[in-house]
Amino acid sequence: MFGLSLLRSRRKAALAAALGLTAAGTALWAGIGAAQPAHAAGLPAPDHIVVVVFENHAYSQVIGSSSAPYINSLKAGGANLTRSYGITHPSQPNYMQLFSGSSQGVTGDSCYTPGFSSAPNLASELIAAGKTWASYNEGLPGEGSTTCSSGRYARKHNPWFAFSNVPTSTAKTMTQFPTDFTTLPRVSFVVPDLCNDMHDCSVGTGDTWLKNKIKGYADWAKTHNSLLVVTFDEDNRLAGNKIPTVLYGQSVTPGSSTSTTYNHYDVLRTLEGLSGLTTHAGNAATAKDITGIWTS
Repeated sequence: MFGLSLLRSRRKAALAAALGLTAAGTALWAGIGAAQPAHAAGLPAPDHIVVVVFENHAYSQVIGSSSAPYINSLKAGGANLTRSYGITHPSQPNYMQLFSGSSQGVTGDSCYTPGFSSAPNLASELIAAGKTWASYNEGLPGEGSTTCSSGRYARKHNPWFAFSNVPTSTAKTMTQFPTDFTTLPRVSFVVPDLCNDMHDCSVGTGDTWLKNKIKGYADWAKTHNSLLVVTFDEDNRLAGNKIPTVLYGQSVTPGSSTSTTYNHYDVLRTLEGLSGLTTHAGNAATAKDITGIWTS
């Protein structure tokens, strides 16, 4: 058996030499027929991903609404998930589920003890894989602050503070969101304050905020292999928890949509796959990747 294997290797090497292949080409030739690693489910590999999470509005309140012209422009130039759903009510468990694939036992909006969980989550997976992560939190009193609330800031919308395996130093203020987008981490979450996230203020207020704060990145992402995801934590409790979710960037087919049903666990799994992670946190392990919207 060894002799036969050696003979096959020599034949491949001889054929590669006859074809004038370099050493690298010979190695590639030798690997033909062997299993090759593939990016998850054919997902693209954006250099940067920014996820913006808004609050408490149903799909029909935003998609197609004249109050949200900027979000609808992202939909027109990107992809629309027409059957995207939150998982539960109220807000805080949904953030936990989107970030870690589990509510981590949280059922309400009460302020918890920081770092109470060491469960895997998107940030800890990125860090373990040597990739970069940060969150940008509007109204946060200072980088890494674990305060429960301050003015229009609410920690219940910032799930990373629940995890001991996510350094608090990766929680930035919104003023730290870079203008040089090449310096963004591989994955980041952006969370507006209680007014700009549409919780206390109107859809129009949040839409204008998104345009003012994120349009520069969105425009840049379109030509720099990067991605913007805009989603909501939950609906207004009147639409079966159906929420808007829009994706925009170079790897997204403009004007595309999918009627496949997705929820926060599916979005988390897709973010993991887009980041080149092979691990999945919590219920993301049995969730599905978002498909049918990518350019390749």
